[in-house]
Amino acid sequence: MLMALQNELSLLSDLQKELDQRKVDGLLRQRRLLDSPQAEYIVANDKQYLSFCSNDYLGLANHPKLIAAMQNAAGESGVGSGASNLITGHHRYHDELEKKLAKFVGMPAALVFSTGYMANIGVVSALMGRDDAVFCDKLNHACLNDGAILSRANFQRFAHNDVAVLEKLLKASKAKHKLIAVDAVFSMDGDIAPIPDYLRLCEQYDAYLYIDDAHGFGVLGEHGKGSLSHFKLKSPRIIMMATLGKAAGVAGAFVAGEQVVIDYLIQKARSYVYSTPAPPALSATLAASVSLIEQGDDLREHLRHLIQTLKGNLKLKKWQLMPSETAVQPLVVGSNYAAVALSEHLQNQSILVPAIRPPTVPVNTARLRISLSAAHSEQDVIKLAQAINEAEKVLKL
Repeated sequence: MLMALQNELSLLSDLQKELDQRKVDGLLRQRRLLDSPQAEYIVANDKQYLSFCSNDYLGLANHPKLIAAMQNAAGESGVGSGASNLITGHHRYHDELEKKLAKFVGMPAALVFSTGYMANIGVVSALMGRDDAVFCDKLNHACLNDGAILSRANFQRFAHNDVAVLEKLLKASKAKHKLIAVDAVFSMDGDIAPIPDYLRLCEQYDAYLYIDDAHGFGVLGEHGKGSLSHFKLKSPRIIMMATLGKAAGVAGAFVAGEQVVIDYLIQKARSYVYSTPAPPALSATLAASVSLIEQGDDLREHLRHLIQTLKGNLKLKKWQLMPSETAVQPLVVGSNYAAVALSEHLQNQSILVPAIRPPTVPVNTARLRISLSAAHSEQDVIKLAQAINEAEKVLKL
């Protein structure tokens, strides 16, 4: 009994030591208490900020039509799903959303998951097994890597956007089935993957392509259909995932592909089979969101204008804005300390931009991740650029 208590206390002590060390290393993460809707101005920790933190790229998270859709649907369907999809939890609203999403992105079928993380670990681990191989970009989101590990397939990573290295790996692979799993738009760099090159490799080496379009859906392509539309790509070898809590403004994710793929996932994707789905009212709200996305060309044009406004107004000598044509605009400042100090400096001016540090990004590339939204005005973005320009002059980092 005493030994067991000592072991427990030893674990707690080790946890505290690790937390203390993270604080020393400038890696301790903290939550902000939000007391407002997501918008260009938010209230966090009892203070108002101009926010460049949200992935709400089209400014839909507080849209009155979506609020009304959720209220109406909750009145009809209640606030909970009650059971897994395969018991009694698959509501008409869930089904209608899946059909609408599939039609919107031009795929035969779609399947809705509660989160993007659950979608990626569920899909990759269901489709791949011990005799297979998964090939991932080194800058992929963590959930793609976790899905590959859970699948127990041979897991190989290649240098960021390096098509030549990927081809060598595919050529050497003896796996029964091969899956290239990549972000379409990289969440911390904002750049777009060379998806046409990957599809060419799939056709050449009998592989399949799994695209995580979390940061492209709603923003890129015709009427916001996403990265595949951006490149005008279509193939039975492609499976796509997109999250619904970013540009769509609500929550959840969906996977789209051939009908046989979706039918198989309904049977085998553990994060789908063994989970209670999100409330039906969320799906009804998302159906309304898809309509707003499709009609949102003006929002996307304004967002593109804001991206160019930021680039045109930043006048930097030491810090580097990475090349990105998307709403994710990373400003690399170097050390953990420098990124946190810059973020805090802006915060003192009521501007909120998050500091991103390892392991989310490589060592010595700590950065501010500037997220632009169609909800921002041109003046909002100019104010941010001027504050960063001034910070580079006055901060001794």
